Amino acid sequence: MTHIATLVLDSEGLSAWMAQDRKTAALFKALEISGGDLVVSANTIIEVSHGGTSMARLNWALSRTKIEPVTEQSAKAAAKLLKQAGLHGHKYAIDATVAETALRQPPPVAVLTSDADDLRKLCGPRVKVIRL
Repeated sequence: MTHIATLVLDSEGLSAWMAQDRKTAALFKALEISGGDLVVSANTIIEVSHGGTSMARLNWALSRTKIEPVTEQSAKAAAKLLKQAGLHGHKYAIDATVAETALRQPPPVAVLTSDADDLRKLCGPRVKVIRL
């Protein structure tokens, strides 16, 4: 794995970690060894929470991550990313907050996602996108 200082998780990345997916666990172990940070946008917590979510497992995962708030400033920056990427609507809103969160982190930064195409459009070349 290329050195990554910060790994941002979208809902699928966080879900894979909570489910103890082997590939994801290996990625996180490498990040931990290199001293990198795990980050989630506060919106990701909402997206990953549903009736089948183990709140104990979610809280365990979140205790090991840096949770970035969604503020008025970050929401406006995410809306700008959507416009620049030619995307709009609720389908892309949380992806935009994940992208905005990633772009605020110290490089080199990557996003772990199942929405690789959308995140590449939103983040551009500054963020490495790792597909689940």
